Amino acid sequence: MTRRPLAALLIVLAAVTACASTGQGTSGGNDGQAAGRVTLRVGDQKAGSQALLKAAGLLDGTSYAITWSQFTSGPPLLEAVNAGAVDIGGVGNTPPVFAAASGSKIKIVSAYRQSAKGSAIVVPDGSAITSPAQLKGKKIAVAKGSSAHYHLLAVLKKEGLSFKDIQPQYLQPADALAAFSSGTVDAWAIWDPFTSQAEIQHKARLLIDGQGVVNGLGFQVAAPAALEDASRRAAIDDFLTRLAKARNWAAGHLDEWAKVWAQETGLPVEVANAAVANAVATPVVIDDAVVASEQEIADAFTAEGLVPGTITFSQFVDDRFNDVVRKAQQ
Repeated sequence: MTRRPLAALLIVLAAVTACASTGQGTSGGNDGQAAGRVTLRVGDQKAGSQALLKAAGLLDGTSYAITWSQFTSGPPLLEAVNAGAVDIGGVGNTPPVFAAASGSKIKIVSAYRQSAKGSAIVVPDGSAITSPAQLKGKKIAVAKGSSAHYHLLAVLKKEGLSFKDIQPQYLQPADALAAFSSGTVDAWAIWDPFTSQAEIQHKARLLIDGQGVVNGLGFQVAAPAALEDASRRAAIDDFLTRLAKARNWAAGHLDEWAKVWAQETGLPVEVANAAVANAVATPVVIDDAVVASEQEIADAFTAEGLVPGTITFSQFVDDRFNDVVRKAQQ
């Protein structure tokens, strides 16, 4: 993600509007326009917060309205947060690093950790590639600035390789899937549910997953302007508490979660069943260990020359909502 002039910013806002026209909903039992009622604008991804809250029965009954905008991955979602088009949204471990590098106006307000198995680099079933070292010189699809971007970088580093040794194809998931299934790329770095979709529907073969490579962290990231407004800050606190409770619910209700996920995404049930096993996340506080782990990611991208300058990740953290982890247990 880089700083863009006004014209590009307008494109981001237009994209949010386009997403909202088909992917936006309102919780709380009315249209969210009642006088004096706060509307929280939430950015979401496929099988994300909206589906999870719905599955856990925690989507309705808020004192505020929620409007939803769907994004293909974390980087464009955080562009919308920075542009003031979205108040808060969920992303993986790497988009905040790229946003921070570009000087975006963001604050990480909650964290969770999930299995690293859902992060994967896959190859076609008939591929001659059998080890990560053989990725050298290959075309690899990856969403720039996504969690998969760091997974790919970390795997290459372990093999003594860099991004200069491969041909990265920066594609969003839908385009990457088309390129992968048509054979125009040699490998694909991705996350669930796309990992499970590739393996089950397109006979992809797992080359390496994220275990022992990535930290499995994900975040809710808010716009500073939303945090400065008392009413929206209270709504964010409640929203984060509901999300944390929903994550705890999902851990004990995988079958129910998978059914809702399949309905919300249009994915086959068998894909959803495989994906949710890796997507269950545990709420965690944003402590020194979390910040240090993210700083390691930031430093890796800086060393590779993939982001400009040096990033101090702690400057983009707001830990005042850490109490939601405790409240979610009540």
